[in-house]
Amino acid sequence: MTTTQQKPPFRADHVGSLVRPDWLIKARQEWLAGNKPVAELHALEDKAVREVVAMQEEIGLPVVTDGEFRRSTYLTEFLNPIGVDLQQRKSEDLVYHDDHGGTVPATKAVVAGKITWKSSVNVEAFKFLKSVTTAVPKVTIPAPTQVHLFAGTTGINKAVYPDVELFWNDMIAAYHAELKALGDAGCSYVQIDETCMPKLADPIIQDVVRKRGEDWKKLTLKYADVINRIIDGAPAGMHVAIHHCRGNNHGLWQAQAGYDAVAEIIFGTVKAKAYLLEYDSPRAGDFEPLRFMPKDKIAMLGLVSTKSPRIETADELKQRINEATKFMPLDRLALGAQCGFSCGFSASPMTYDVQTQKLERIVSVARDVWKN
Repeated sequence: MTTTQQKPPFRADHVGSLVRPDWLIKARQEWLAGNKPVAELHALEDKAVREVVAMQEEIGLPVVTDGEFRRSTYLTEFLNPIGVDLQQRKSEDLVYHDDHGGTVPATKAVVAGKITWKSSVNVEAFKFLKSVTTAVPKVTIPAPTQVHLFAGTTGINKAVYPDVELFWNDMIAAYHAELKALGDAGCSYVQIDETCMPKLADPIIQDVVRKRGEDWKKLTLKYADVINRIIDGAPAGMHVAIHHCRGNNHGLWQAQAGYDAVAEIIFGTVKAKAYLLEYDSPRAGDFEPLRFMPKDKIAMLGLVSTKSPRIETADELKQRINEATKFMPLDRLALGAQCGFSCGFSASPMTYDVQTQKLERIVSVARDVWKN
């Protein structure tokens, strides 16, 4: 296969969040403790972004991010300013799991007031990223569906939003404003991190939703409608890709089920032309649901794990790509990591060097498979 791919996701891509160097983690901790001026932190963030961009370019990635190095988590820096509190409370019914049977509560999302977009928190970071790279710069933003799922039955103030549709309308307006601001700044590749629809395929999550008084199938359709309304408001020329996973919190996960139960909706109904999909473990199921992917869509197979430090071999990655071609042609596939390498500024089970080796493996295998 020698098809040259110019539109995201690229043959070798990644979800965006990267492991911070230790000195940047220390600097943010000192700033949070009130022991470092914000200007010094920003200067160190600039240095770290330059270095991580250079690393991505040296490896040969056609797309780069700033690693989300200026964020506390992938969620907070966008959602907090528009009116979502994700820092104070624990969910009553959602948990994260480890591989040994342990669990920790998920964070509860709280919307106490009206959702309001005032200005972009991503534009200045994007402008800096764009200025220090010759590759395609990508911006990642969290999906509003996570706010709704993590809010439960009490997280969204009913005095402010007596009808949940009013909440969705304000959320979508905020995303439209953010996408416009990014488009005006020259951003052509935005990735929406949507972790909730795949979770709704898990019978345990379905039961949580049922106990809240909702139908999980109807909720999946609502989430798809919300994402479609956001995509409809993207500026002309902007590629909006969707990243789907089952949760990633310090290497912990939230759901285990293949895409089967939701594939017709998320692949066939959602208007995104590009998907970055978790596919690194049996929790994600097999490739058969890819048969629902329309012919004008591209799927990045997230075969490289960001939860385990083991470096996947080239042979096993090529074998799994070959398995996927039974359900989707090679020229509409790509290769990448299943999730971000770090959900927050200090939240990763692997080192910066292991991350770099995994990205190198993605690029080398993509070159071998697609010959470009």
